[in-house]
Order: sequence, then C-alpha cells, then structure tokens
Amino acid sequence: MQLQVKGKGLSVTDALFDHAEAKLERLARILPPWDDATEVELELSVERNPKIAQAQIAEVTVRTKGPVLRVRESAEDMYAAIDQAARKLERQARRYRDRRKDHHGPPMDEVPEILGAQLDGLRAEATGPDAVEEPVEPTPRLVKSKSFVMLAMTQEDAALQMDMLHHDFYVFRNSDDGQVNVVYRRRDGDYGLIAPEG
Repeated sequence: MQLQVKGKGLSVTDALFDHAEAKLERLARILPPWDDATEVELELSVERNPKIAQAQIAEVTVRTKGPVLRVRESAEDMYAAIDQAARKLERQARRYRDRRKDHHGPPMDEVPEILGAQLDGLRAEATGPDAVEEPVEPTPRLVKSKSFVMLAMTQEDAALQMDMLHHDFYVFRNSDDGQVNVVYRRRDGDYGLIAPEG
C-alpha cells in the first residue's frame, strides 16, 4: 500500500505521518489480496472559520483496482480526525471486500421503465383540474461542471463504486458494449440501470 500525506495550509509533521500510517495500514489487511497496488492519499487541512469547533479535517481517498473509497472527517484534534476517517474507511473496505465475495444482488441488466411512469404521473398531477399555480421561481443555473475519466467496468462494479462513494447514481462505460450507462439507487434499496437503446 502506498501512502501519500499532504497538508493543505499546514505542515505535516513526522508524528502526524507516523500516526496516519499506523492507522491506515490496517486497510491492507482488510482489502482483497488482488488490491495489492492500493494508493492511499490523505489530505489534512484546518477550517479557518473560528465558529467551527471541529476545524481539523482529514480527507482520505483510496484508489483500489476496483472502486475509489473516500471519506472526510472533522474533529477538534487532527489525530482524532485521522482516527475517525480510518475507522470509516475500514467499514467501507469490509463492505467492498464482502460484496466482491458475494454477488447475490438483483440482476443489473433489466432497464427499468418506472422512471417514465413516474414522470407521466407527475405531469398528470401538475396539469390536473386541481393544479395550483405556483409562484415563479428563478430558473436554476449550472454552477458546477465536473469531468472525469470514464472507466470501462461491469454493471456490478459500477453499482459497487456508487455504493462506496455514497452517491445516488454513477455514470460509467459498460465493458460489455462500450456504451455510456448510468446505475442508480432506487427507493426500495435495489439498483437500476439506464442504458441507450440500440
């Protein structure tokens, strides 16, 4: 496991580095054996707002051969923030390892039609006889743009990646056909897949 510790607006002391290394090296024992080239990046920073009590921030990104694990923890003390982040990462790593062992989830190759039905229902409600005219609100603006390398992976790996990042959806390139797909979390806890036709 390769550990890189960076300080954002603060210097990383040998004691901080040694503490982080001791806490994060346990990940190597939890992660599956094929993730031997895991890269761990720890960024330490301090929130400058004096009203924030837990201003010491530890943000950890773990790049495995599968998903990217990421946590951000804050505490009154940097050592405590590192400890909290390490504990949370260990839980994520165990879930990742266990999910890789046991692929008994729902089939991911069925494209749900429920989204279209839900949209039709919302349109009917909005235009029905009891529809109330809402006050005009400002049009939402695009305020953030993000680009990333779209890796080819299976539907199951994309669902796992989404789960590890705690996102509600994940865009990926399907390794079966090379098409861009979206896997998303449904309200019932299962996953759905959106894929282009043809």
